Amino acid sequence: MTATGQDPAHGFPRSARLLAGPEYQRVFARARRIPGTWVMLLYRPQDPVTDTARLGLAISKKHARRAVDRNRLKRIAREAFRLRRQALPPVDIIVLSRAGVTGADRAELRAELDRLLEKLQ
Repeated sequence: MTATGQDPAHGFPRSARLLAGPEYQRVFARARRIPGTWVMLLYRPQDPVTDTARLGLAISKKHARRAVDRNRLKRIAREAFRLRRQALPPVDIIVLSRAGVTGADRAELRAELDRLLEKLQ
């Protein structure tokens, strides 16, 4: 446990994030898709392979107009990823929003993200 009371194995360090545009473009270029009702996962095996999966978020203003809705979806996606990160293979993942995402409540979004991430294992 750290001073903040979090288990470092379940953290979300900088090394577990897609940060730069070229990293996103590499995933978009040859992505495999796992569609869901409210979100879609795009993923691609890492090149070069690191020891952990990485997450990127692409939450569209077209699908979630209000910043509060986009931020809520991002928090839910990061939390679902953070708790499963150790069990995931070394892939780069992008979570894309889909139409109607703001109509889903937290439990529905979390259940869908868990189900989609489970398919990667």
